[in-house]
Amino acid sequence: MAEAFIIDAVRTPRGIGKTGKGALAHMHPQHLAATVLKAIAERNDLDTGDIDDIIWSTSTQRGEQSGDLGRMAALDAGYDVKASGTTLDRFCGGGITAVNFAAAQIMSGMEDLVIAGGTEMMSLTTTMMQDDMAAGKRPLGIGSGNARLDAAHPQSNQGICADAIASIEGIDRQTLEALGLESQRRAAVAIAEGRFDRSLVPVTDATGALVLEKDEYPRPDTTAEGLAALRPSFAGIADVPLDDKGTTFRKQINRRYPDLEIAHVHHAGNSSGVVDGAAAILLASADYAAKHGLKPRARIVAMANMGDDPTLMLNAPVPAARKVLAKAGLTVDDIDLWEINEAFAVVAEKFIRDLKLDRDKVNVNGGSIALGHPIGATGAILIGTILDELERRDLKRGLVTMCAGGGMAPAIIIERV
Repeated sequence: MAEAFIIDAVRTPRGIGKTGKGALAHMHPQHLAATVLKAIAERNDLDTGDIDDIIWSTSTQRGEQSGDLGRMAALDAGYDVKASGTTLDRFCGGGITAVNFAAAQIMSGMEDLVIAGGTEMMSLTTTMMQDDMAAGKRPLGIGSGNARLDAAHPQSNQGICADAIASIEGIDRQTLEALGLESQRRAAVAIAEGRFDRSLVPVTDATGALVLEKDEYPRPDTTAEGLAALRPSFAGIADVPLDDKGTTFRKQINRRYPDLEIAHVHHAGNSSGVVDGAAAILLASADYAAKHGLKPRARIVAMANMGDDPTLMLNAPVPAARKVLAKAGLTVDDIDLWEINEAFAVVAEKFIRDLKLDRDKVNVNGGSIALGHPIGATGAILIGTILDELERRDLKRGLVTMCAGGGMAPAIIIERV
């Protein structure tokens, strides 16, 4: 089998995902995607007519985010019309999946040059959710994909799932707040030391004026006392009736776990931030890279997908990590750095505990609690982040995984070359 190599990785800064508050919230998602596509082509002097495909991830493909963002953004970026594009959705895991699909095409020998990445404008999706609720529709995200309330595998609100997992695992609020606080601290250090600078590309508007050049979401002044004062985010919606049968988020979980008493421990300070952003990864075959003077930075070692209990929804990263390690013939000790998306603090905390990881090797530059989680783009962002950090520390291998709606997790292992 041929090898797939990562040549480069870029991302936009992450803007606060609220209309009227975030610097990127007035932009079109196609423009954000085009920003990273332009940057990766210019940085690597690409003949865009050589690009075999652009595999893009966007979770909420509605409104301005619909219509095959991968292809349309490439046209907006001025790519040759021969560069085709497609757009996929694996909820939060789409950014990793896009890279995995691109790598698989190259490893199969069918393609030589592929760009993978994603875009999510959470400011748009938040507005869509509010409009749906005002119209009397079920809120987006109830059982990801709007699965029936009476389905065989009822799926609750993800935040309440996070609270449920913490309750099952006996992980208290103080522990989760400590993880959130450390995420902020590490992100602040990374930003101050310029650890993200290699991959970060500024966003400008149609006139060329600067819109955003650094991550907007981090709160470096966060304190333990401030986190302790926050009200739980999901207690208020756990028992709201969702239909005329009295179905609630709590009841959806209790159908499968009847004896579980859910303690509400997650809030804005230990959950991922709502942000806008985009990222792109350039992958090539060894042959194409050699012929065109592209220097590989890493190779794809192994990829995996895993499903788990859709009712709890967030527990698949651990089995996904074990699966991809087995595929690679590696152990936990062979991985130098880990990125587990901080969708909620309990996801990262359980991941560290279950795999018995050294905390100093996990999310070393902070995670989505501090930096934000632009759903479809996050996986590609994390791959770029771990690659930059492997190089900065002169280390060898990194593993990236994340939970996704429906109880799934993709995973990938990369190795510097």
